[in-house]
Formats: sequence, structure tokens, C-alpha cells
Amino acid sequence: MTVLPSHHPTLTTTTTKPDMPHYQKHSPRSTVAAATTATRTHFSFFSPKLSVYLCSICVTLFILFHIKILQTPLPSSQTSLSFLQTWQEKLTNNDESDSCTHDVSTMADRLRESVTFLPLKDLRFANAALVGHTWFMSSLYDTHEEGEVQYQQFPSKSSDGRILCIKGRDTHDGSWNYYGLAYPGFLPKNATLVSGRTFVSYNHYDYGNIWHGLSALVPFVAWHLKSECATPDRWILYHWGEVRKGMSPWLSTLMDATFNGPLNIEQFDDSSYDDSPMCYEEAVVMRHNEGGMSRQKRMEVYDLIRCKARTMCGVELDRTDNEIRLTLFMRTGPRSFRNETGVVEIFERECKKVENCRLKVAYSSNLTVCEQVKLMASTDILVSPHGAQLTNMFLMDRNSSVLEFFPKGWLKLAGVGQLVYRWMGSWSGMRHQGTWHDTEGDPCPFPEDDRRCMSVYKNGRIGYNSTYFAEWASKVLDEVKTRKSDETAKGNKVPTKCACS
Repeated sequence: MTVLPSHHPTLTTTTTKPDMPHYQKHSPRSTVAAATTATRTHFSFFSPKLSVYLCSICVTLFILFHIKILQTPLPSSQTSLSFLQTWQEKLTNNDESDSCTHDVSTMADRLRESVTFLPLKDLRFANAALVGHTWFMSSLYDTHEEGEVQYQQFPSKSSDGRILCIKGRDTHDGSWNYYGLAYPGFLPKNATLVSGRTFVSYNHYDYGNIWHGLSALVPFVAWHLKSECATPDRWILYHWGEVRKGMSPWLSTLMDATFNGPLNIEQFDDSSYDDSPMCYEEAVVMRHNEGGMSRQKRMEVYDLIRCKARTMCGVELDRTDNEIRLTLFMRTGPRSFRNETGVVEIFERECKKVENCRLKVAYSSNLTVCEQVKLMASTDILVSPHGAQLTNMFLMDRNSSVLEFFPKGWLKLAGVGQLVYRWMGSWSGMRHQGTWHDTEGDPCPFPEDDRRCMSVYKNGRIGYNSTYFAEWASKVLDEVKTRKSDETAKGNKVPTKCACS
């Protein structure tokens, strides 16, 4: 009889061992020894190898459990494991946080130091100062949509989110004033961030001349219209990169009216401006005057300035009279008529031949801005020598007429400069009815087609031709009379409310 271990720890089963096959038989001695050992030994499941195996499983599960805990964010409400979360943060973040902070600080310093300042006036392009990207802020290109104004805006997609920084306030040499672009959070050292919107204007000529000044500021009015009537907090004016601190009173008054408040022109009087960059939260830069704008867009701009100026000066926006008003807008000194009385008599005589025609003689030099606005609002035909006073023409109603007169020599030598008021008439919706060039005047010591003669002819005085002036005046008066009759019959009305009001 052999006692074998059972699957149940408390039970034993006795069985009769069958005879072994002949190939498994052992010696009698070994058989007896085996039987004796089997009778005395009880087998157990808890062997050393099994213990090691079970222990390994437990350690593995313990490690996996803690790895899972370390990888899972702990809710703030579970205070029981807060010590583990704190330990985890210190273990994983402390050294990395210090390193990251150092890296960010180093990166910020590098971004600040990477801002490159370039001269506002790039002398490399002195021979093509108005071509392409011009010599003003020459490294940058404009944004231009079809028919719209050309401009630069900061920050923008084209500037990669960077803002405009300006350094220097020189009024004599634009190459000593500088510009650069910087990311808003990483301004150059010692820079000052200026909040609000800044209009930066470049004028290749003169803000004191109302024609050249207006040409430089019209683009800002166009941007104002396309940008939901956005207005500036300040203006910075440049001529050849040099700071300018003002403009003509006529121009300033019209811009005050257009932008609904007095202009704030940067003076840079604070001595701290000498070397420290000024970085502008938002900046709009114009350097191409009206270039790129469609005729329709230009007329919309002049419509707005005209409407705002009339509103400011208390002028009725819609004339209801049927009069034809002819204004002789005279100059004194250079490019004035040599015989004003003779010129006035010719136009007065022709005006009397037309029903409801009224003649008025005025001088641009002794009228306030609002007096000029009122005069133009009541003018249908403007007769005037070539000069800045003709800039007032856009203050007349659309389709009004202009007659322009030149001294001797201008036709041959003045170039495109003699066409500016013809262009302006078209851009503002007027009818430029032609020009008259005097053939008599002061002699030039050089051949008449010599460019040096222009210095003699530029400020010459103008004569007159009675026959030509009379026929010209009669023709234009008849056209205006017909046009006004047609407009009255059609019931054409001038808008009585300004845009951006």
C-alpha cells in the first residue's frame, strides 16, 4: 500500500499500486527504499521556487501600479495622495523648470538684440527716391489691393506680427533717423511702447504747400474709409526721412474736420527721444501719395473731405438755387495776371450774356479756410492761374468746371508738373476745361528750350487774349447752363450726410 498526496490538503487516499511493466522494474532494494520514503513523506505546494515566482509577480504589479499613478494627473481634491503629486512635480519639473526659465530668458534677450535698425532714408536709392519701395523704409514693401491705397501696417501678417520701432528725431538728415521691426513682447532695450494707432506720413515735397501736403494725406483718408472709419491717435510727418512738426493751417483744418478732431502731430521734444527707440502698438505708413488708387476710390476720398469741410464750416451740402456762379480766384505776385482789370472785364461781359450768371472775384491770400470752403461751395466755374490755390477745386460740387492759365515757358519746360490740376480735376470729379499758355513774358538769357530758362519763367506773370478768353468763357458757360438744367430736370441731389459721421 502506498499513500499519495491528494488535491485536497486534509484528505489522503489509499490505492493499490499495480505491477510495473518489466522495463520499469528496479532492484528489490531500491523498491523497498522508495516505498519506505513514500510512506513517510507528505508533499507541499509551497516550494522555494514557487515563493520566488509569487514574490516576483507581486513586485512587478507594485511597480506597474506606481508607474500608472505617476503618469496620471491627480485631482486637486484627492489630498490623500498630495504628497505623491508634490514629489512627482519636484522630481520631474524642478530641474527642467530652472533650465527652461534660463532658456526663455536667453531667447528673449536674443530677440531683443536681433532688432536691426536701418536708416529711414536709404541713400543707395537717391537716384530713384520715388520708385518702387522708394528710399524711405526701403527694405519693406507695401500692401496693395486692386484700386485701393498702397500702405504698410504694423503689426500684420506681412510683418510677421512685429511692430514698428523708430529711433532718432533729426530734422536735417533723414539718414540719421532709423526704423526697425520688433515683436511686441521683446522690444529693444530702453524702448518705449507707445499705445494706440499712429499714422506715419512720408512726403517727398512739402507739407506747407497745400497741393503737396494734401497729396501725402489723401491716402490716409482712403485707409480711414476702408478700415471702418478708424482714426489715428497721433501723426508722425517725414520729408526725406527728416522729422516735420507741422503742416499748413489749411491742410491741418481740413484733416481736423475729416478725422473728427484736432491732429496730434508728434513733436519729439523730449530729450529722451534722442537715442531710445519708440515702438508703436499699431502703425500705418504711407509713402506713395495717391499712387495705385482707382479714380472711383479717389473721388470717394475727395467726397468725404469736401463733405466734412462743409459740415465744419456750416455750409449747406445741397444747393437749391439755379444760379451759375463764376469765380475768378486771383493770385498776387508770381503767376498773377499782369492786367487783372482786363481779365475781369472779359469774363464779366460773357457772364452777363447768360441768365442767372453771377461773377465773383476773390483772392486766396486773404480768405480763411472756411471762407474758401464757402466760396468753392458756391462756385460752378473756377477761373484761376496755375498755383496751389487751385487745390481748392475739389471743394466745389462734382462736375464743376476749371479754367487754368500759365505764364510763358511752362508748356515747353514745366514737364508733368503743369498737369497736376488736370489730374486733380479728374480725381475729384471735376471738369478741367483746358489751359491757356501765355507766349509773352520776360526774356531768358539762354535758348528758350534750355532747362535753365524755367527759373526765369516759373514765377512769371500772365497776360491775356481777349478774343480767346471770351470764346472760351462763352463755351464753358453754355455747357454749364445745359448741365445744370439737365440735373434739375432729373432731380439729381447731393448727399446730405457724410460718410464716417
